[in-house]
Formats: sequence, C-alpha cells, structure tokens
Amino acid sequence: MSQQREALAIRAPAKINLYLEVLGQRPDGYHELRSVVVPISICDELILERAAGGGIELTVEDAGAANGRALAGERALDNLAVRAARILQAAAGCPHGARLRLIKRIPVGGALGGGSADAAAALVGLNRLWGTGLDRPALMRLGARVGCDVPALAHGGAVCMEGAGDRITPLPARAGAAWWVVVANPGFGVSTKDIYARYRGGLTAGEKTYKEMCFALETGDLDRAARSLFNSLQATVCRKYPLIALLAEGLRKAGAAGALVSGSGASVFGLAAGEEAARQIVERLPSLLGFPAWIQAAKVLPDGVMVAHGPLEA
Repeated sequence: MSQQREALAIRAPAKINLYLEVLGQRPDGYHELRSVVVPISICDELILERAAGGGIELTVEDAGAANGRALAGERALDNLAVRAARILQAAAGCPHGARLRLIKRIPVGGALGGGSADAAAALVGLNRLWGTGLDRPALMRLGARVGCDVPALAHGGAVCMEGAGDRITPLPARAGAAWWVVVANPGFGVSTKDIYARYRGGLTAGEKTYKEMCFALETGDLDRAARSLFNSLQATVCRKYPLIALLAEGLRKAGAAGALVSGSGASVFGLAAGEEAARQIVERLPSLLGFPAWIQAAKVLPDGVMVAHGPLEA
C-alpha cells in the first residue's frame, strides 16, 4: 500500500446533463443512455478521517441544500458515500475504518448527482487516505457498483456517459469550462425510478445534436450549446411536475440562453453568457416565478473531485 494520511477534506461537485438521450431499455431493466455530463461549482464537502477497527461512521450537515429535510430520514447504511466506502474497503482488503463528515449543499433528489458526487469523493479520497493504491479506472469500476452517475463523477471533467453509466469517454471542453449556469430547484425531490417507469420513449435527438453539443463544449460556443440542449426525460418530468416546466420557462424569460431539466429532475439549469449574466438571472428569476425556489449561479468546472487546494489524483 502507498503512503497513508490521517485526514482529508474533499470537494464533491454537482453535475448537469447538457445532453441526455434514452436509447432504449436493456434486458437487465436499466436504460441505455448517452449523456454529456459536466461538473459545476455547487459542491458538497466530505471530510474523511482514518479510524481503527474497520467501522465506517457518518455525520451529515445540511448547509443549505434544497430539499435538505430529506436528509433527516436517511439511514447511514443507505448513504451512497458509506456504500462506496464499504465497497472500496472490501475490494482492497483494507483493515482501516473511517469517519465521514458530509456537508450538503447540492439539492437532494434534484438530479444534480449529489449522492453520486459524495460516493465518488469517498472512493477517490479514501483510496488516498487508506493508501489502497487503486488507479482511477479501478475506482470508476467500483463506482459503477454504487450508482450510474458515480463513474462519470469519479472520472471528473466533461464526459460522455454511455450504457448504464459504465462507459465513460472524456470530452475536450476547456473552452466550455468558462461557461456559467443558473440552477433552480423547486424544493422537492423527484424519484428517478418513477420517471423512468413513466417514460414511454419517442423523443430522440440523433447524432447531429449530440455532435453539436460536443463541438460547442470544445469551442466554447454558448449559443450552439443552447440550441443543442436535449433531455429525453424532460417531457415526462414536466407532465408530472408542471412547476418544473415553469422553472425552465422562468429561466428563459430571465435571460438564460437556454434551459433544460437536468437528468430526471427536479433541478433545472439555464446557460448564461458569463458570471454577470448569471447573477442578473438569479436576481430576476424570483419575481418571474411567483413561487419560492432554490436558485444559485454556478460555473462549469474543468475538473472534478478535489482535495485541499489542488486536484486529487488516484
């Protein structure tokens, strides 16, 4: 095993799906997907301390996450960061335990990958803390056992996620990493399982729209990205939750270049032409909505899970 540390503080960024196409249902019940995923600067924080005895302890603090009240009913064993820690522990034959302190800022049940980001942070951080020495692809494979979004978030940066989230291809996106977004959440969570059960297919984008989004990320063309936003699940989400459709409409009226439901909802994001434009959308949106919502500006990030003041390499 490599050199071990006693404690680490990990930044776990949320994600948005700039493009999400449901290609069909697999024999195992999961859906075949193709999605362009980017991390954003709304982040949970995971503080890890090495402990003797092999136990995994978790404390959770709500630091303003939308729908944070849902955290109160979650058992530690159901938390994805704890599940990821257990999977890493077993795979590496690690005798150590850990104390996890999770500070939640990412909306709960909002399709911003909060739980998956926490799991990715646990895998990458504990790999360093315990000195288990696994490389990033090995951690991503373990992440696939936790949840569909975990491999993409353990990889970091802009990626194309395919299959059931198990096939990850990095995308050139340094220009797109200068983009800003405004994220809005209605204050409640949406069941991903329920949305996929309700989805009846029919809405596809095709190869051209996917390639246009990838090109927009590579070149930083925000207008092209706005034209290429796509989510097969959006109509299903908005039929069940009209309030979410109003969030998307409000973002567009407030000045977003384009707006889209992220994943299976409930969060919606709007693209903004820079930080000042994002701040103006945040100011305008509440009066346009006429109902309370969690609203925050964020920057698209060029990287993913981070420790201290630099990237955490596996």
